[in-house]
Amino acid sequence: MDKIIKIVLAILFFLCLLKMPYGYFQLVRFAGLIGFAILAYQANVKQNKVEMIIFICLAVLFQPFLKVSFGRDIWNIIDMVIGVALLISIFWNPKK
Repeated sequence: MDKIIKIVLAILFFLCLLKMPYGYFQLVRFAGLIGFAILAYQANVKQNKVEMIIFICLAVLFQPFLKVSFGRDIWNIIDMVIGVALLISIFWNPKK
């Protein structure tokens, strides 16, 4: 389940790099909040505290209620970095 959430979030973040209507970015904020909250819960169940803290911070960053204002260029960088990191985290398992 976490792999699907990470892939969907990564795709949503990559689509933010295109010219999209403002409503799309609102959707991405809600999806980011929900997706990262679920990922934080799953990390907590697995007792992976570092991942849990990272996902909580990302949920707070993307939450739509008290918006964090960055310029479009900064948000594009954030979206790209987080999207790539999500995809890498699917395949990276340092415990193996």
